[in-house]
Amino acid sequence: MRTKITIVGAGFVGSTLAQRLAERDYADVVMYDIVPNMPQGKALDMLQAGPVLGYDSLIVGTNDYADTANSDLVVITSGFPRKPGMSRDDLLRKNQEIVTQVVQEIIKYSPNCMLIVVTNPLDAMAQLAYHVSGFPRNRVVGMAGVLDTARFRTFIAQELNVSVRDVQAYVLGGHGDTMVPLARMCTVAGVPISQLLPAERIEQIIQRTRDGGAEIVNLLGTGSAYFAPSAAVLQMIDSIVLDKKMIMPCSAYLQGEYGIQNLFVGVPVKLGANGVEQIIELELTEDERALLHKSAAAVQELVKVMGI
Repeated sequence: MRTKITIVGAGFVGSTLAQRLAERDYADVVMYDIVPNMPQGKALDMLQAGPVLGYDSLIVGTNDYADTANSDLVVITSGFPRKPGMSRDDLLRKNQEIVTQVVQEIIKYSPNCMLIVVTNPLDAMAQLAYHVSGFPRNRVVGMAGVLDTARFRTFIAQELNVSVRDVQAYVLGGHGDTMVPLARMCTVAGVPISQLLPAERIEQIIQRTRDGGAEIVNLLGTGSAYFAPSAAVLQMIDSIVLDKKMIMPCSAYLQGEYGIQNLFVGVPVKLGANGVEQIIELELTEDERALLHKSAAAVQELVKVMGI
């Protein structure tokens, strides 16, 4: 029996992810969207790429949640995209209503699924999905840290003219202006970047990482990033579906870890067949811990505004 994965929202992130999943050839994919005929058209186009690229994945586009029934994994990408000059926090009210409705419909048809939340503001929407679904914490996770870390690794690799594969890094905290790139733990082929770059240049790269999403939004003029976000979700799905147990930074529900209670914040987690199988607690310096708690406080403010 093939894994069934539903993507809610067939926009740029959702449809790019669907194509990436089809090419993996380990799951059947359902794309749901409220726009009539649009997900059906994209799904048909992807199906017709199968003979050329050699995949047999079944891809279904739909406007009916009934077609998502018995999904093993559901990725929520639907919501208003961020526009130039708009912060992730501005999206809160608009997307709270959308995500609430999506989760209510999804759990009606797939009560045993896992949820990966991509909609911004990410950490708050993951908290909302957890609250509405009533799922245990291992079955709800947010995609943020994988993307932010990818941006951090990209900028470091470009700066040093090395392969991105040799750059290891972590970005913790909320997915937004308060994220915490851990420069102290960043290495290039095992060498700390503090030995390769001056402190002021590292700080500039950290700031560019924090502004990574906004930089792309401003360049595009309309819309936001989707190639890297969909790739980040794919890596998470690989680890869950194939039970790889990869350790990567994700938005997870903390219950005392890092001194943070009952809140979704980006930390390193082990992802496997049971979802979030372990939360990895790194030994942070006092300054790093303070920054992580500051980031958590920003997420808490959004959760408070939502009233959950």
